[in-house]
Amino acid sequence: MATIVPPAATTPPAASKPTVIEPEKVDYLNLPCPIPYEEIHREALMSLKPELFEGMRFDFTKVLNQKFSLSHSLFMGPTEIPSQSAETIKIPTAHYEFGANFIDPKLMLFGRILTDGRLNARVKADLSENLTLKANAQLTSEPHMSHVMANFDYKGKDYRTQFQLGNGALFGASYIQSVTPNLSLGGEVFWAGQHRKSGIGYAARYNTDKMVATGQVASTGMVALSYVQKVSEKVSLASDFMYNYMSRDVTASVGYDYILRQCRLRGKIDSNGCTAAFLEERLNMGLNFILSAEIDHRKKDYKFGFGLTVGE
Repeated sequence: MATIVPPAATTPPAASKPTVIEPEKVDYLNLPCPIPYEEIHREALMSLKPELFEGMRFDFTKVLNQKFSLSHSLFMGPTEIPSQSAETIKIPTAHYEFGANFIDPKLMLFGRILTDGRLNARVKADLSENLTLKANAQLTSEPHMSHVMANFDYKGKDYRTQFQLGNGALFGASYIQSVTPNLSLGGEVFWAGQHRKSGIGYAARYNTDKMVATGQVASTGMVALSYVQKVSEKVSLASDFMYNYMSRDVTASVGYDYILRQCRLRGKIDSNGCTAAFLEERLNMGLNFILSAEIDHRKKDYKFGFGLTVGE
């Protein structure tokens, strides 16, 4: 008869210790540099404020060399004129625009002249590694309608400061500081000597890889909030809220930004009943087709535009 061997005693495994994830330490002496104060809402503006137009537009850009290019723009469509009635009054207009561009790593010059005599110019020059000059001018033959603005932008290690000068005794200054890797706080002051008005404002911006939230308030009565959620690399959703506590005007809007392989589609709808969509489709290398549509149900104003952009 075979001998029955008793099973060997097994030792129960030792209980594994739970893994403790230590919070990531923040080096407050090595924070990222924030974006300029005037651009804290840029992600929301990209989705909610596309360049809508009404009529037909054709843009052609001719590259002469690596730094210099010429542009031609033709626009035909109605233009709204001020009216005391509730109905929108439009008159047909058309204009041609000629432009010249010079682009260098440290200097960029842009100039535009229209058939009605208006001249637009922009300059961006890197005066040093941290200091940049931005200037723009709008000149016209009409009295008191020309504007000139200069902006000095200093980029620090974890902060940015700007100083603005403009005609009409306009002075402004802003400062924004990173306080954590994701949060930045800033403020601004301005003085408009021609209108004898001054103001002060504050702003906050919180951003991660998936979202951007901003808030801004000013003594002029403006309160602005925006939020952008990045659903994926190609899809983002945006919303904003605008309130003026002096005039009691309130506007809220939601929108989307969808980037496909050959096109980009943006749209929005706001609390005033205005719906808009903007489509940019790449037909071929250097050839883009544009569609723009806007419907204002309250004012019964309907706008539609299409265009072509040739050249890179």
